[in-house]
Order: sequence, then structure tokens, then C-alpha cells
Amino acid sequence: MPLYGYYFDPTYIFVLIGAVLSIIASARVNSTFNKFARERSMSGMTGAQTAEKILRTKGIYDVRVEHIRGTLTDHYDPSAKVVRLSDSVYNSTSVAAIGVAAHECGHVMQHYEKYAPLNIRTALVPAANIGSKLGIPIILVGLILGSNPLLMQIGIWVFSLAVLFQVVTLPVEFDASKRALVCIEQYGIVTSDERRKSAKVLKAAAYTYVAAAAASILQLLRLVMLFGRRDD
Repeated sequence: MPLYGYYFDPTYIFVLIGAVLSIIASARVNSTFNKFARERSMSGMTGAQTAEKILRTKGIYDVRVEHIRGTLTDHYDPSAKVVRLSDSVYNSTSVAAIGVAAHECGHVMQHYEKYAPLNIRTALVPAANIGSKLGIPIILVGLILGSNPLLMQIGIWVFSLAVLFQVVTLPVEFDASKRALVCIEQYGIVTSDERRKSAKVLKAAAYTYVAAAAASILQLLRLVMLFGRRDD
């Protein structure tokens, strides 16, 4: 079908939907974080102090808390055993910063408790990197070589590894937030009302992972549909 193959590809709607979802999720997390970044917690604890208190109370002493440049670049590095908190979190006393810092400590707890979904996600990292970098190029090579069905099928399977990683990430992120919210209230870091505000920040952040997973699934569906049509 020349019209389909060269002029109009209706499956681009999947790419468009994925892009829109990602934009909406990103805008939401930024607006929600900025809103609650202006609300100082009654405890006056910074993000760094929050992380230190949670880790030490949990009996975890071999994980450091460090500052990293950027905005919302916060993460836990299990290989270095470091919780890295961004400019907007490390020295901030806001309920938003406390929520984010506690969330990263949630990942530390997962690591030390050998939380199964986290272990699966960690094991998938190499395969996911290969899938995201080589999946589509392999498909393109298949197209160049006369719509080679074997190469195109291999490309789709390789890309699906990156999609699987995105899907497995969801329970990991939701669980880390759940652990974080329990800790910050239980340890007296925030009040019940402040906990609800921190929860809104973490919920907005979770939507970015949901959007990323949805976009990846839609892209995979598009590739499968295109591959099927190329067989015609």
C-alpha cells in the first residue's frame, strides 16, 4: 500500500498519544512539586536530614547521603550505596523535598530487603539498555534489506525488553513511595496534613513512570502492527 508505506502511517497516533501522556505527566510533577516546595514542614528538617533519619532509624549505616546538581535528579545508587539528592531537595525544608528524599530511602529499604521487583528490574537493566538502543535500528536494517521478516521480528523482541523494564519499574516506584509515606509520618518528620501533601508530590511523580510505560507499550504495539502489515 503506497499510501500507507510512504505517505501516511496511521499508527503514528500511538506515538502522538505516548508523547502527550509524557508531556502531561512531566508538567504535572513539576507543577505539583513547585507548589509544595513553597510549604515548609513544621519539623524544619531538610531533605538530607530526612534521608539520614530514615536510614539510621532503619539501622542502615553504610549508605551515604550526598548532594547532586540539578532539579529532581534524585536517585539511589545501589552500586555505590549512595542516596543522591538534588538542589531542590537536599537543603530544602519543604514537604515536597521531604517526600522525595524519603522516596529514595524507600529504594534503599527495597535493596536491603531484597525486594523481588527491584531485583528483577536491576537484572533487566543491561537487556533494557540493549533494547532501547538496538531494537528499532535492527528493525530499520530489516527494512533496508528488503523487509527481512526475521530481522524485523528480532528487532521487535529486542525492543520489548525495554518495554518490560518500564513495566517492572511501576511496582518498584509505587512501593518506594508507600514505604516513604509510612516513615515520614511514623518518625515524626511530618504531620498528617503534611503527609498528604507529600503524597500528592509522590503520586504526581509516579504518573511519569506510568506515562513512560504507556508510551513504550504503544510504541511496541505500533511496531507489531507495522511488522504485520509488512508481511502482506
